[in-house]
Amino acid sequence: MLEIVEDIVIVGAGIAGLTTALGLHRLGIGSLVLESSDTLRTYGYAFALWSNAWKALDAIGIGHILREKHNRLSRLVSTSSVSGLPTAQLSLEGNHEVRRINRKVLIETLSDELPKGTIRFSSKVVHIQDSGSFKLIHLADGNILKSKVLIGCDGVNSVVAKFLGFGKPSFAGRASIRGYVDFKGGHGFGPDFLQFFGNGVRYGVTPCDDNGVYWFFTYIPSPQDIGIENDPATMKQFVLSKLGNISDKIRSVFENTDSDNMIWSQLKFRHPLDLLRFNISKDNVCIAGDALHAMTPDIGQGGCSALEDGVILARVLAGAFVGKSSGEDEEHERIKMGLKKYARERRWRSVWLVSVAYVVGFVQQSDGALIRFLRDKVFARFLGGVLLRMSQFDCGSLK
Repeated sequence: MLEIVEDIVIVGAGIAGLTTALGLHRLGIGSLVLESSDTLRTYGYAFALWSNAWKALDAIGIGHILREKHNRLSRLVSTSSVSGLPTAQLSLEGNHEVRRINRKVLIETLSDELPKGTIRFSSKVVHIQDSGSFKLIHLADGNILKSKVLIGCDGVNSVVAKFLGFGKPSFAGRASIRGYVDFKGGHGFGPDFLQFFGNGVRYGVTPCDDNGVYWFFTYIPSPQDIGIENDPATMKQFVLSKLGNISDKIRSVFENTDSDNMIWSQLKFRHPLDLLRFNISKDNVCIAGDALHAMTPDIGQGGCSALEDGVILARVLAGAFVGKSSGEDEEHERIKMGLKKYARERRWRSVWLVSVAYVVGFVQQSDGALIRFLRDKVFARFLGGVLLRMSQFDCGSLK
């Protein structure tokens, strides 16, 4: 058994964890990122990054790298899959910057900018223990890390969130299927974020670059749908059967998706009351990303808010570590105050994002006659505006 002392340990090499580590690195502060898998977790295909995310990416110095590889979107177009008619169009130009990002590219870009050895793979945390002003982090391989700061970026089943008193996120009553298609000769789609609603489902199709197209499909599982996630061919046919009245070009995206380029997941969210009841930070421990604000994907802010978390965390921790300290106790107190500041900044933002995402998803997914009429005739443009309002947030610079 080996006990290793570290200043800052980050659990989870996802978006929040790697952003925090890179932000700290930019400020001259080292950290160790623990990843339970043996490689980077690059699955998930793609997701939308809105204006607030690009401010965070610019703050850590990689925005320009990602812009070169992903097309900027110019419109959000909502369409009824019942009538086949557009219900709203919203411009994404001007002050709004929206791009559909390949998740693998983002994760690898974050990783490539970090010093070699920052990420330690095959390092699963099994137990956390208090030890004075340190935390003892017990790993599955028997080793123990002794750290001044512990940051949990370990997803919806976070061990660190459990240590702080949080329970597991709640099931939203919906499931998601996501896929990606690489059209070798070009896809022919314009720079539009296309969304479709109706018949109890919601789905979208968006280009990432000149060849790649990402799609998502959310639905409310019924008893007869149980088990489709175990058979990709059945899952694909299920999606095709639910698309409704759409163009052949949109349908071809789903038809051309290889079975091994789809993933299924339950949609979960952190209950807003839990974010108010429990401690986001306690002593020298805090949580970020999905460990903090797991949300449904209906406003496209899961990855964006994880980037915000990382920049803000790096900034407050730099304030604790950069200045001179007269001793261990003073440094520990500065760490506690820094993490409390982070928690204050993120609590209400998290509550707001999780709540709005859930309500928007409910309205978009519902199939009742009244809700459907209001959504298509009244709320369509309003719901598009909600996405833009959620992205009008600036996490600030690192310094």
